Amino acid sequence: MQRIGPIARPKSALIEFPSPSRAAYPTVNPLFTIGHSTHDFAKFLELLKQHRIEVVADVRSRPFSRLEWFCRPALEKELRANGLRYVFLGDELGARRVERECYIGPRADYGLIAGTPAFQQGIERLRDGVLKFRVALMCAEKDPLDCHRTVLVCRYAQEFAEIFHILSDGRLESHAAAEERMMAPYVSPEGDMFRSRIELLNDAYKRRGEEINYVEQPQTSSVVRDEPWNDES
Repeated sequence: MQRIGPIARPKSALIEFPSPSRAAYPTVNPLFTIGHSTHDFAKFLELLKQHRIEVVADVRSRPFSRLEWFCRPALEKELRANGLRYVFLGDELGARRVERECYIGPRADYGLIAGTPAFQQGIERLRDGVLKFRVALMCAEKDPLDCHRTVLVCRYAQEFAEIFHILSDGRLESHAAAEERMMAPYVSPEGDMFRSRIELLNDAYKRRGEEINYVEQPQTSSVVRDEPWNDES
């Protein structure tokens, strides 16, 4: 697949590329994403079963929640009891990084994260996984566009798999539709005659990433960004 060279910007290694066509991956399982939000476990399991998910790949940097059934030990146990596999990929694909080179000041930079060996290894694990299983990337946020699973991880995973986001009511949103929704706030209804769609999309990824990325806070006022932003149900 032909890639588009990166737009010059300071301190960022983000590779920019157009969305692939479905024909690019005819023999691969789709990749799904899901946000646990404030669901009870029964509802969460129902959503997974509805879409025949076989593996839950947890991409939270810190796999814990104020909802105890979404803390890693309990979640892993319950998923396995219901015939699903659990894989923790938070070290590779999480948004809150331990690598200092992923930060510009206190703010994590998605381009820098994507350039790390750990992130690239995580993407390769996903690539291998979707050859065999129906995998769902899991994080906390209800809306896919509020989460790095979409704005960071899926930007690269779409190179090898068709992606669908499982919404809280069970409907699926294609990643292409999510990209259109992501671009909408940044593009005038009349469009932009001076920039291509790929340029507009790359700009939307950058801007949305800057709006939701992890920002380190003083110890006395730390913000847990792996939790849902509000009391969405």
